[in-house]
Order: sequence, then structure tokens, then C-alpha cells
Amino acid sequence: VQLQASGGGLVQAGGSLRLSCAASGLTFSSYRMGWFRQAPGKEREFVAGIGRSGGSTAYAVSVKGRFTISRDNAKNTVSLQMNSLKPEDTAVYYCSADPTGWGAGVGDWDYWGQGTLVTVSS
Repeated sequence: VQLQASGGGLVQAGGSLRLSCAASGLTFSSYRMGWFRQAPGKEREFVAGIGRSGGSTAYAVSVKGRFTISRDNAKNTVSLQMNSLKPEDTAVYYCSADPTGWGAGVGDWDYWGQGTLVTVSS
């Protein structure tokens, strides 16, 4: 299984970014997908998750209403639209995949991408 995240960069506070994750080596529609992030000196934390068909989503309280997770099962991709970005959103963002669940813990996910850095300047 390979997960390739992209779309990170430098953005001013209040701006937007769209992250994408391309998946290969798995039956994509059978996997729940997620996004986590890890800020310097902090633990990796759950950001958002989406069910197999895209009909179910979940968000961390800190991003709810600003971020939107979506997936395209025909293209084997999952995206994270991030609006109204804040300096505290600065982190390396990782996509994740799991065939059975989508808990908020790092240990709940089987597969991880390499991460893409998002920096939000004030």
C-alpha cells in the first residue's frame, strides 16, 4: 500500500489550501481514509476521517467548519480542503488508510503516507 500526499505549502492566515492523497496497492473503496497532522514537538493528532463511500465523515473539533474531507473512489484519491487557516494549523499532514475502522488514535490506522508540510503565517 502506498499513500502519496501532496498540496502542502506556505499560506497566510485566513487563506486556503487543498491537500490530496493518491492511494495505490489497495482496493481503495474498501478502505476508510483519514488525515492526521503533527506539529513540531507535538504528538500526531486526528484531523478528519471519511467512510468507504464518502457518506460518513468526522472531524476534530479544532477544524470542524473549516476543513472538508472528500474522496473520489474512481481516482483513488482523498482530499482535505482547508479554509480559514490559522497559524496553529501549521503541521505536517499525513493521510492514512484502514480497512476496518477509523478511530482517532494513531494506532487505529494501518497505513500512512509520507506527509506534506503546511505552514500558516500570521
